Amino acid sequence: MTTADFESRAAAYIAAHSLLHRQAPVVVALSGGADSVALLAVLLRLGYDCRAAHCNFHLRGEESRRDMLHCRDICRTLDTDLYVRDFDVDARRRAYPGESVEMACRELRYAWFADLLDRDCAQAVAVGHHREDRAETFMLNLMRGAGIAGLTSMRPRSGSVVRPLLPFTRAEIEEYLSAQGITFITDSSNASDAHRRNRLRNGILPALDAAFPGAVDAILRSVANLESAAAIYDEAVAAKRKAYFDGDSRLRLLELVQSEPEARTLLFEFLRPLSFTYTQVCDMIDGAARSGATFQSTDGRIVAELSHGVIDISDASRLNITESDTFEVNLRHDITVPVRIAVSRHAITDFRPERSGARSAFFDASVLDESHRWQLRHYRRGDRMVPFGAVKSKLVSDLFAGGRYSAAQKRAAWLLTCDDEPVWIPGLRNSARFALGPGTRQYIRLELIN
Repeated sequence: MTTADFESRAAAYIAAHSLLHRQAPVVVALSGGADSVALLAVLLRLGYDCRAAHCNFHLRGEESRRDMLHCRDICRTLDTDLYVRDFDVDARRRAYPGESVEMACRELRYAWFADLLDRDCAQAVAVGHHREDRAETFMLNLMRGAGIAGLTSMRPRSGSVVRPLLPFTRAEIEEYLSAQGITFITDSSNASDAHRRNRLRNGILPALDAAFPGAVDAILRSVANLESAAAIYDEAVAAKRKAYFDGDSRLRLLELVQSEPEARTLLFEFLRPLSFTYTQVCDMIDGAARSGATFQSTDGRIVAELSHGVIDISDASRLNITESDTFEVNLRHDITVPVRIAVSRHAITDFRPERSGARSAFFDASVLDESHRWQLRHYRRGDRMVPFGAVKSKLVSDLFAGGRYSAAQKRAAWLLTCDDEPVWIPGLRNSARFALGPGTRQYIRLELIN
């Protein structure tokens, strides 16, 4: 293959998949190996504004320094900018003990790339994955028991990451560099079979191709077939999602389980983009009829809470509402913190029934002549209240359930308490305590203000 052929194929592939345009820079992940060096060279030859980015993880001693210096030489030769970032992988793994070295490097790398995208207003991060990489990823994910998404994970575009070299073989890439007299370095760890990908690359795939000529080609045809099927599959999952979600954060789990034979698969597809595992999904399905279970995504950012057959999905940072959020209030004045409540005092002769529901509450004004402690606070486990019209107390959690409150709504709800006993859940239920009666001369009216 000539240099011109290589570049025209790359240009055609980029155009066919709408990977890049020329109105914004491209961040090119540059390791110094053949794939990334060829990627940088061909994109520059095709006229793209490239900014090379090299990650130095300091995991291979002097060899890591050699790679960095080679990247500087390459960028000097190709006349393009190079960004270098040093990383402390051990510190990352101390902060996230469950991560492997490989995963820690990936997380550090892509977090930095995201910063570069923002800083340079770049359109994408280009990486040097090629044809054999795609076959290896398919096989690795197949051995993990991956579904259709995992088996087709190495696509031309994944979010802001693009892969312009996917149609090329490793041999074609090295031939392209040789024709231009551009050098590259080889990571000595690639020869080691300590990592699963290396064992697959160095031994299993060559043996498979020797025993079944054309096996790698057949694997890639399977990937292409699965990608076509995935488009249909994704459309069907999206339709099911719309059927069982109320908005983006409330999933009717029990209804899903009772209606769908493949509820586990559907729930996993719904929650997989949020970094929930299949094991967590199975636990959710098994506990669909129960309440109180909380699941946190593997990246710690999202929480799914199970309550009365419904899953509420929220940002983990919103769980900082605590029982200690308590405010002393005076019912002789309007309340402005933490919520706005208008307070007024009236003669009983002025009383007229209202249709405002629990957005308003009425108490016999004599309550103010006693030494009660009034507070606004959040729900606490075990809270009970005697609802207006009832004679026995009920758990506030049951009142929440009757009002179809989500877990997030329960956390955010404010309770007006008298001597630590809930007497009003603004917007939901009034209490029978301090109700107006034949002996009432004056009453207090409270109204929740939006």
